[in-house]
This record gives sequence, C-alpha cells and structure tokens, in this order.
Amino acid sequence: MTATKAGRMPALIYGTAWKKDNTRELVRQALTTGFRGIDTAAQPKHYREDLVGRGIADAMRQNGINREDLYIQTKYTSLDGHDRSNMPYDAKSSISEQVYIDCLVLHSPLPTQSQTFEAWQAMESFVPKHVRTIGISNVYHLPILTALYESASVKPTVVQNRFYRDTGYDREIRAFCKDKGMTYQSFWTLTANPDLLRSHVVNHIAACVGVSRPVALYGLVLSLGNMSILDGTTSVEHMKDDLKGVHAVQSWLVGNDGQAVEVCKNFAALLE
Repeated sequence: MTATKAGRMPALIYGTAWKKDNTRELVRQALTTGFRGIDTAAQPKHYREDLVGRGIADAMRQNGINREDLYIQTKYTSLDGHDRSNMPYDAKSSISEQVYIDCLVLHSPLPTQSQTFEAWQAMESFVPKHVRTIGISNVYHLPILTALYESASVKPTVVQNRFYRDTGYDREIRAFCKDKGMTYQSFWTLTANPDLLRSHVVNHIAACVGVSRPVALYGLVLSLGNMSILDGTTSVEHMKDDLKGVHAVQSWLVGNDGQAVEVCKNFAALLE
C-alpha cells in the first residue's frame, strides 16, 4: 500500500478496541458503510491489529476502496502496557514490509520525560518514509505535552484523549492543540458523558435536526473545532446513522447561523 494523497483525517474514525475476533468483519462493515478512518494499536490484549488489516483488505477488495481514500492510524504501546505472554512485536519482521501508516500514536507517555522523548525520537525516524505523521495518546498534563512539543523535531499532529468531566474536558490541552494546529481526538465520548447526553442543548439539537442524542453530542463535540472522534459502535445501523447524522448536524449548524452561535456557546459552557 502507498501513502494517502493527503492523509486527511475524517471527523469520525472507527475505533477497533475490544472487538476481539469480530474485528475483521466490523472493520469491513465500517468501511463498507462509509467510514474512511481506522484507529487500532499494537496491543493484543485490547486490539487485534492483524484482523484490522484483514478487514481493510476485505473492504478494499469487495468495494473498490482505494488506499489513498483511507486514514489508517495505529499506536505504539510500551512494554508496561502489554501482557508479556502476548506481545505484538516480531523482531524478524522488516518495517519495509509493513503498510504505510497515516499516523503512529504513542499510546501513553512513559514513566519519565526522557523515556517518552526517547520513544518519540524512535517514532520520528519513520517519518515520512513509513509513517506520515505521529501523535500521542493519554496525555492529561499540559506540561508533559508542551515539553514534548517543544523538544520534538517532528511535531505531534494528534492528541488522543478520553474526553470527560474528570479531566475538565481537557480544556487547556484542547486550547494548546488548536493553537498549534493539532487535532484533538476524543474517545469515550458517549460512555463517559451521560450528563452531556441528557443536557438540554444536546436534546435541542437532536430534536431540531432529527437525530439521536449520541449523534447530536458527536456533532456538538466536533463544533468545538480541531476535533475528531473515535466511534467504536458494533451496530451497522448505528454506523450509518452516525455518519449521516453528524453530517446533518454540521449542515444544520452552518445553515442556522443565529441559533448555531447560541447552541455552540451553551454547549461550550457545559464544559467549563
């Protein structure tokens, strides 16, 4: 597979964690339905990266999808994040035999800043020949992200974090991402936010646009700017509804300027 033409990151990225043996078919279904971004990780206890690859190949073969139409993202997980009896790395396998990756994400900061930067430098060595861009996940302290950004030769393009109240919805980190032109990828967007799903503004958008509350929440999160969302649904109907519904919410916000400003302001206030 060759590099994507532009490496464009979709608003919704299909998340493949915890899909186990169903991973291949779910990835195929997601791409067939219309998803064009896939997130996985080299962490067998939570992901089946091998089956993700097979699902992508199935969808490409069956539906005429081209590699340049896809955004493929995986993660490097340090040893502390693995089951030592089920490691994903094969020292005999050449990097040149692997598919081109649009974004390689460091799954989390390492115990020390120096270890984190050492891992980052190793990831930098793959850019741009084998990897288009690099990013970091599970970084909830702005000084850690700032230090990495300032020290890196290849700057992160992605920060992937859990988006929920306990971290203040990452207000400072999201602001830093926006200032530096990075995309903030949210996960657990639905699971961790029952209060947001019940909020008046989410219900208002759901009623105005004719979408479900989860889709309305997705649309409002995306309205914050410089955002992308990991969507891990296992339902084909939800896949269709999410893709179509998010587009409908975005279109409604664009076409209703007066209301949209107030709606987005009210939603942002919930995150304060």
